[in-house]
Amino acid sequence: MESLRMIETWPVPHAAAAVVRGSDGAVLGGHGPQDHLFPLASVTKLLTSYAVLVAVEEGVFELDDPAGPAGSTVRHLLAHTSGLGFDEHRVMAEPGNRRLYSNAGFDVLARTLQEASGIEFGRYAAEAVFEPLGMGSTLINTAHRSPAGAGGLSTVADLALFAAELQSPKLLDPSTVRAATREVAFPGTGGVLPGFGHRRPNDWGLGFEIRDSKAPHWTGTANSPATFGHFGQSGTFLWVDPEAGVACIALTDRDFGPWAAEVWPVLSDAVLAELRG
Repeated sequence: MESLRMIETWPVPHAAAAVVRGSDGAVLGGHGPQDHLFPLASVTKLLTSYAVLVAVEEGVFELDDPAGPAGSTVRHLLAHTSGLGFDEHRVMAEPGNRRLYSNAGFDVLARTLQEASGIEFGRYAAEAVFEPLGMGSTLINTAHRSPAGAGGLSTVADLALFAAELQSPKLLDPSTVRAATREVAFPGTGGVLPGFGHRRPNDWGLGFEIRDSKAPHWTGTANSPATFGHFGQSGTFLWVDPEAGVACIALTDRDFGPWAAEVWPVLSDAVLAELRG
């Protein structure tokens, strides 16, 4: 796809991108080093969330089991409504009242799964998600880093396999994926979308941000409100647009900043325009 050549002009040391069709998981186009290992930052939360949803389906725990602060559940942690602060294990609000984007909440989420399953979280994610999908280069290292972001490493080639799974699930019941990606958890909840300011509502599913009517946004103006995904502080993103029937992945090794907020939406719009022909 010619539109992906835009990443050559990005002010980053390295960049790679791909577009994945939902109907059959085919990679419609790729540009840049598809097997280069990039730090994912918060795109890792998509992988963590998927492992948690597998654990729910396997009966390790339930979405409404207690986890985190008093009154919080696994569901609250996935939806960033547990009340925990951004990077500190301090309660800032009552569960369900505010969308407080929380790395600390995802640390608790991974620890909860680990304690309930008896399996180290990174190992559980590998066995539940990465190995079945053939994502041989992907890992979440929880030894010294967080499953909220810093511990995640992957390639565009691996994330293309994950993007195909998100659009045509094999590891999870499709109804589980739809609930996590298309249904707003705790509707009407407002909060800060990192890098873009306060949004009310700040819609989120179970680990997946839902675009809805947010503007400005890191996806394109042509992306449908149903678009879901995540971006990462390391200059990475993955979105799925169910109405367009495609996913787009871009990985870089430059921290998120104004440069990304400028070029990411342009790329997303160009990809969708090229697909429309």
